[in-house]
Amino acid sequence: MKTVEQLNIKIFADGADKEGMLDMHAKPFIKGLTTNPTLMNKAGIRDYKSFALEILSEIKDKPLSFEVFSDDFIDMERQAREIASWGENVYVKIPVTNTKKETCYALVEKLASQKVKLNVTALMTLSQVRDVVAVLSPDVPSYVSVFAGRIADTGRDPLPLMTASVELLKASPAAELIWASPRELLNIFQADAIGCHIITVTNDILKKLSQVGYDLDEFSLDTVKMFYSDARAAGYML
Repeated sequence: MKTVEQLNIKIFADGADKEGMLDMHAKPFIKGLTTNPTLMNKAGIRDYKSFALEILSEIKDKPLSFEVFSDDFIDMERQAREIASWGENVYVKIPVTNTKKETCYALVEKLASQKVKLNVTALMTLSQVRDVVAVLSPDVPSYVSVFAGRIADTGRDPLPLMTASVELLKASPAAELIWASPRELLNIFQADAIGCHIITVTNDILKKLSQVGYDLDEFSLDTVKMFYSDARAAGYML
């Protein structure tokens, strides 16, 4: 079994808590960071730009993705240009469609042609991956973010789609595939095995990295001790 250090895949930390983001940024195995409006809202952030600029004032050496939040493509373009101006390490997250199910492909092609680094997000089908790759610039760094975890939530195995997506991205050499929304630590190793470039991981999953390769007999004993300790703490009697 590979250690974390032996993995080829790049691990990006996904979150919106400043302390947590800075903590993850300091770890050598974290190669980048991402966030989104949902995570930021849950974290209680109300001033989007101020938060972003505050984070960017301390994180300058690793890629960091911030998302547009307009539902109108003209305004989305304006937001994308402003976000891109915040730093050389900034990638602009563009959703694959707006809420009206209108695709972002024309906007992605326009921004990519102007050398804006993009993170096209919320993809869940192979046709979406194919259409996004077709409009990316082969020379401009970009991310294609497929929500494998959400695909798995529907009862579908995301591995075949992710494997096929790795092949599709070969047509755009500067683009990298992101395995987004993982549900368990195993997903990091699955993504690495198929040659996926990046996986975005939340802090709750990252905290389990210390368990990688842990002896299963010892893990079993730890679990039994946990049940016993918790039953005693609760004062259960029969």
